[in-house]
Amino acid sequence: MKQKHIVPVQIRFNDIDLMGHVYNAKYQEFFDLARLKYFSTVLDDLISWTHKGLIIASVKVDYMQPTFLEDEIHVETSVSSLGEKSLEMTQAVYKQNCTEPVAVCKSVMVCFDMKARISEPIPEDWRKKFADFEPDLTVD
Repeated sequence: MKQKHIVPVQIRFNDIDLMGHVYNAKYQEFFDLARLKYFSTVLDDLISWTHKGLIIASVKVDYMQPTFLEDEIHVETSVSSLGEKSLEMTQAVYKQNCTEPVAVCKSVMVCFDMKARISEPIPEDWRKKFADFEPDLTVD
């Protein structure tokens, strides 16, 4: 059975635009927060953001409906495919008690040696952790 990685997010007053809803740039902050918590949960201390980590190569966000200050939201995160040097992550923001997302993010992340400043293959121990957490993971 597929696990869900869920991170609740508090909406703050400064997240709201003049129209009264969360403005689009804030969603990326929500996705970033959930992404880091996902990696902490799945990879634990295997990932080192100063030595070897993952960098974002591409991000696409689709917005389906507005989110307001009083809404309670959470972000669901999963790795949807795993390549040799990169992975695709899918994230979605949901309002409490709603089955349809308010926003969906697809990002491609590349394994990167921070000191040498080059991409490199995703380590085998990382691959195993992703596969254990994501039983439906597509491996290229």
